[in-house]
Amino acid sequence: MALATVVATDETATPDGDLKVRYVFEPTAPGGPDRFVTLLVSVDAARPEVPSLTTAVPAANWHEREMRDLFGIVPVGHPDPRPLVVHDGWPQGVFPLRKAFDGSRRVPVEPADEFPHLVAEGEGVFEIPVGPIHAGIIEPGHFRFTSVGETVLHLDARLFYTHRGLEKRMEGLSPLDAFYVAERICGVCSVAHGLGYCEALEQIAGVGAPPRARLIRSIALELERLYNHVGDVGNMCAGAAFHYGTATGARLKERLQQLNERLAGNRFLRGLVVPGGVLLDLSDDLLRSLAVTLQDTLSGLDSLMGHIEANPSVVDRLDDTGILQHQAAVDLAVAGVAARASGVDRDARRDHPHGAFAGPEPPELHVVTIPDGGDAMSRMTVRALEARESIRLVGEFVRRLEPGPLQVTLPEPLPGGRIGISAIESPRGEAVHWLRTDPRGRVERYHLRSPSYHNWPAVALAAETAIVPDFPLVNKSFELCYSCTDR
Repeated sequence: MALATVVATDETATPDGDLKVRYVFEPTAPGGPDRFVTLLVSVDAARPEVPSLTTAVPAANWHEREMRDLFGIVPVGHPDPRPLVVHDGWPQGVFPLRKAFDGSRRVPVEPADEFPHLVAEGEGVFEIPVGPIHAGIIEPGHFRFTSVGETVLHLDARLFYTHRGLEKRMEGLSPLDAFYVAERICGVCSVAHGLGYCEALEQIAGVGAPPRARLIRSIALELERLYNHVGDVGNMCAGAAFHYGTATGARLKERLQQLNERLAGNRFLRGLVVPGGVLLDLSDDLLRSLAVTLQDTLSGLDSLMGHIEANPSVVDRLDDTGILQHQAAVDLAVAGVAARASGVDRDARRDHPHGAFAGPEPPELHVVTIPDGGDAMSRMTVRALEARESIRLVGEFVRRLEPGPLQVTLPEPLPGGRIGISAIESPRGEAVHWLRTDPRGRVERYHLRSPSYHNWPAVALAAETAIVPDFPLVNKSFELCYSCTDR
């Protein structure tokens, strides 16, 4: 079993009068049973402590630090007691996900020292601080390198500069209003997060989307994966200073996003997936445009990969750069492209079927893994192969489309006190959505564990196999989302 997520809740207003922590695990065998196993721990609100699991389960590291910051639940024995989510100046004893916290008020800022970080000393050892504000348009993140010459000895990454408190914002909202928040957690994962919320909600309601809606949901999800993967191949070329590849990847992504706008009215496919099914149908004209665009994308991607693989200087930059060993990927529960490039055979479309994969006759999925990979070249290769697979899957989903309803009606109000858990294979990997309703059928607690959240610690580990000038390439090879992390 692997750690899927950790969900803390404030249940001090219930008869139990305590806090609770749910450690949610999932099977690791490829194609194993679609289930989650939850370990429920009750925590005394007067002395909120739990034994830390991090030394035995490294993937619990950030989860335990986050629940301490947001709930005040202390993981006793944690090897890294520093704050994670809250930053310098956050007042002591204020826990924003406790029910008593008023999310509408501004908290006072307290005097604070510099954020503690590893200090390495010795002849020729230097610290190189990068960020949190960067030269490009990416969101803020601080990376502090410890190096000897260009060799990276250690990387300390600090994120959560733009944490938006969305989980707090969703408390008490109606299921539909909360959906619009979940769909907007991240721009480039809009379909994945919207679908994850919807499937958790539909579990609680005891309903399922109609067959045509499931197919359209998966078409949208594969299109989202496709434009992300094609764009990420181009971004990796930027990290290797291969400008032809950068321009080509951007051009291919742009055409796909223009198609998105025709399908959904916006470039991020928002508003297509809704609770109970889908809002928009796919006309014959749209399907013809879809087929032409996908064929052109396939030709363009094949040409781009041919140019990359035929360029020795680019291949030299990618090979053996930013290596993430297989066991490290397993220990950290790394997800998506990064996991499969390190030989981890996991894909939520197969392991936790959703969309069209949850139908009576699920399509065959070709999961791409590179057992002896783990470097930047492996991550680029997995993306290219998965992009081709997405094009094939969209074609199959379109052929299966038959007339039928697009939505089912959810009961109002929803049943209270129920929990729904879904896992969606987003462009960056498995995203786990945990949702519980209150007695009125509104959102009592929602928690997202995005793949970027689990993968960021792996970026720091992989960077320690590279040199400082190659860090942009290492970072782009993971291509993680700040927004999904700073939720």
